[in-house]
Amino acid sequence: MSVSFEELKSRHPCFALGEKSNNGRIHLPVSPGCNIGCHFCKRDYNITEERPGVASGIISPQEALETVKRAVKIMPQIQVVGVAGPGDTLATPYALDTFELIKKEFPDMIKCMSTNGLMLKELADRVIEVGIDSLTVTVNAVDPKIQARINEYIIWHGKRYEGEEAAKILIENQLEGIRKVTESNVTVKVNTVLIPQINKDHIETIAKTVSQHGASIYNIIPLIPQHHLDWCTEPGCEELYEARREAEKYIKVFRHCQRCRADAVGVPGGKDISKQIYLKEIKVKQTFSHG
Repeated sequence: MSVSFEELKSRHPCFALGEKSNNGRIHLPVSPGCNIGCHFCKRDYNITEERPGVASGIISPQEALETVKRAVKIMPQIQVVGVAGPGDTLATPYALDTFELIKKEFPDMIKCMSTNGLMLKELADRVIEVGIDSLTVTVNAVDPKIQARINEYIIWHGKRYEGEEAAKILIENQLEGIRKVTESNVTVKVNTVLIPQINKDHIETIAKTVSQHGASIYNIIPLIPQHHLDWCTEPGCEELYEARREAEKYIKVFRHCQRCRADAVGVPGGKDISKQIYLKEIKVKQTFSHG
């Protein structure tokens, strides 16, 4: 049985609305590959950037379990085990294998995962089976024409698709996957990267659509122009405010995303112990990719 949204708000530091939570989380970098090519996304292995899509390296599911054991000894207030990359969690089997181990060893831990949703429709039953409590799905458009401007390609069942054909497959799998997991009481948060030149006028439609399919919270992330979208502008405060105002007509809006690395450990916005856990110091550099 998944943890309720109300319990997530009290135990999960990313859902602690209002008063800041002192609970911690650990991200396990077990997912090496991705199956879509977003024009704004630049995944990497380094110790300098503080953003999703980045980790200092990859560990195996068994190493991940040992890492959690180490982390909770140092920081007992860790309540959440998450996998957010650095690749997509459903593009390879390692994230779900990791959660299966965590479920047996730490049954009371909140299990949190992020995905682009391309494989969510097909793997929804497995997501539910391993006990995911909170699932984040990145949905940047629900109109194939708009999505085709954001995503270069997808790799689906061993074949590369591009343009609107790829966009239609991705959107259908995202929305149907969200519906399937929420019917089993998994809390779904949807992330949307706000790209002023592409999807600014589409935010209200995305929010309404994902809400209709069962998502319960919505996170609008301002684009940091890079990679193939370095020609776009970063949305200003007014644009972000307006996008959130439009989305709030249909769904609760999340406002304090920390853009965490795929190997972050500790309290978001507070104490970080990733150096002790992964033996490398995490240094901050302002850039961005979605998880």
